[in-house]
This record gives sequence, structure tokens and C-alpha cells, in this order.
Amino acid sequence: MRAGGRAKKWLWRWRANPLRRKDDVLEAWLVLAVWALISVGGTLAGVFTARAAYDVFAQQRAERTPVQAVLLTDAPRAAATSYRALVKVRWTLSDGSTHTGMTLVDGGRKAGSTIVLWTDTQGDPTTQPPSRTDAAVEAGFLGAASALALTGVAFGAGGAARWWLDRRRIDQWGRQWDLVGPRWGHKTS
Repeated sequence: MRAGGRAKKWLWRWRANPLRRKDDVLEAWLVLAVWALISVGGTLAGVFTARAAYDVFAQQRAERTPVQAVLLTDAPRAAATSYRALVKVRWTLSDGSTHTGMTLVDGGRKAGSTIVLWTDTQGDPTTQPPSRTDAAVEAGFLGAASALALTGVAFGAGGAARWWLDRRRIDQWGRQWDLVGPRWGHKTS
């Protein structure tokens, strides 16, 4: 088949054709809109989500600071090597104010030992912010997930609309057959 013939086959719903119905043209525009939404909308959703996530991670890196904290109680030792215990700690901020609070530390640490504690802008304990590399990877995954989510919604909505159009065409064929069928004469059964 020639390249021009293939293009005609793909675009048959837009060509002038006595058998073309309004539903065929509507379906062609629907498919075009769904693919445009998937390609353009999915790309934009992915890029914007990834950028927003990366900006949030950058803000966390800017706002959170590490401080030295002293354990005030012993952390119980457990059989599991990955055991973490909740213990009371004391830390001093850069402005000289002293704070106490609870945080998780590896099991088996003794009172008086020091750990690195991450604090937020108010001086409260928080989690360590992701590194630039971890933030970029996580932002990429979040962007890909949002692009896939939009793609799935668009594809599902387009499929539902095409299913509705198919049901409508089948009903129209049934009504037309009820009008034409009896004119064909006797039946075989």
C-alpha cells in the first residue's frame, strides 16, 4: 500500500463518504482529543509535578539544619540490628537556646552520647531532608506517576465515550434493520 493510501485509511472518518455518519466524525475528533491530551497534558502534568516536588525538597533542604544532640536516657538494646528506640535528647540551637525532646536512635546507645539531629525553622526535631540526588529521583518518579495518572484517566474516559458511541451505533443499526428487514421477503425459519 502506498503511503498516501495509508493516510487515507487512517483519516477515513474525515473524508467525504456517503456511509460516514456523524458518530464517526465525533469518534475521530474524540480519539484526536484523547491522544492530544495524553501527549501534551501528560507531559505538562509530569513536568509541573516533578518541578513542584523538587522545589519542595529544595525548600526542606534550606529550612532544616543539623545540630548536635546529647542523649539523656539510654536506648535499650534489642536482638534485631535495625532496632530503633525513642529516647529523650537535648540540643542547643545556633541562637543559644536549649531544647529537649524525643527522637528515634539506634538501639544500644548510652546516655551522654551525641547524635546528629535535624531541626526545622522553629528548632523542633524533624526528618533529614533528601539529598539533591534523592530529591531529583523522587521528583522524577512523582512526575512520571502524575503523567501516567492523567494518561490513564484520559484513556479511560476516551474508552468510555467510544463504548457509548458504539452502543449508540448498534441501537441505530437495530432500528434501521427493523425498518428494512421485513421488506426483504420471507424468512428462512
